[in-house]
Amino acid sequence: MTADLSPMRPTRDPRVTLDDLLEVVLNKGAVLHLDLIVAVADIPLIGVSLRAAIAGMETMLEYGMMRHWDEDTRAWAERSVARRALDLREDENVVCRMSGGHLLTEGLYHGWRPGTVYLTDRRLVVLRDEPREILWETGLDAVTAVRLEPERTVGGEERLRLDVALADGGRERLSAREPGELHALLTEACAGRATPALPFTFTPSAEEDPPLTKGHLWYHEPRRGGPLWRGGQGRLTADRLTWKSPVDSRPALVLSTADVTAVRRVPAYSPAGEGSVIAVHTTAGDEVRLAADDPEAWTERLRATGSMAGPVAAAG
Repeated sequence: MTADLSPMRPTRDPRVTLDDLLEVVLNKGAVLHLDLIVAVADIPLIGVSLRAAIAGMETMLEYGMMRHWDEDTRAWAERSVARRALDLREDENVVCRMSGGHLLTEGLYHGWRPGTVYLTDRRLVVLRDEPREILWETGLDAVTAVRLEPERTVGGEERLRLDVALADGGRERLSAREPGELHALLTEACAGRATPALPFTFTPSAEEDPPLTKGHLWYHEPRRGGPLWRGGQGRLTADRLTWKSPVDSRPALVLSTADVTAVRRVPAYSPAGEGSVIAVHTTAGDEVRLAADDPEAWTERLRATGSMAGPVAAAG
């Protein structure tokens, strides 16, 4: 069978609207190839060769494009906002910033005070914007332990809170939009400042075990119009595999390693290239497809943590 190499020709569909065009460009993207010669009196004067990819930022990131630019821009924006709001000290840098709050337990009022949680390389701060007020702060050298604790809200929903133990024997409770991420970053930041005079007793909870491996992964996410490859961050612990896009607030994939029955390489194409696809089979009979720049390393790690009830040989 021979491939059809005839040139593409423009088509016209009167039913297509501008909204349809924008949806295609933002969700799937478009590639422009343009070769143009400007001539005067049949004499070529100017040549233009243009190769461009146009898509929404989410689509660009899913396919691994402009990733470093996006990360640098986000980091610059975080630093800029934090410096205006927090009055950073000399040589102080923001590690992360997210919405959250502080539980006030002293005085007449007892309850949660919402604000923004700032973690820098020197301190942990909960700041209220309007009216501007630091609700609570502590230096990282005063933190002796931090752990995630479940708490049931008034509506009956269970949420994770950060329980922070201090060197003076006090304990404080914080809320955060991404408690697991803040817990991991705070643990790492405090451990980096540990001194012999201040014993650190950080114990990651079951919800945030230390990762066996983490890095960029593509996830073949099921969608109504068909599965779509999306780029994001994969994180594998002894208990679970999670995947999260940089534009999502929560992981789109949370898979218990106890439910993994087989892991195999499949000869399929993905944004990571040919032969980069990993098929993960579960006890429910589902198949989850991932792709990685180093698929062999991810495959070995997944096989080592899963309950290999099925075949584990790589597909040829």
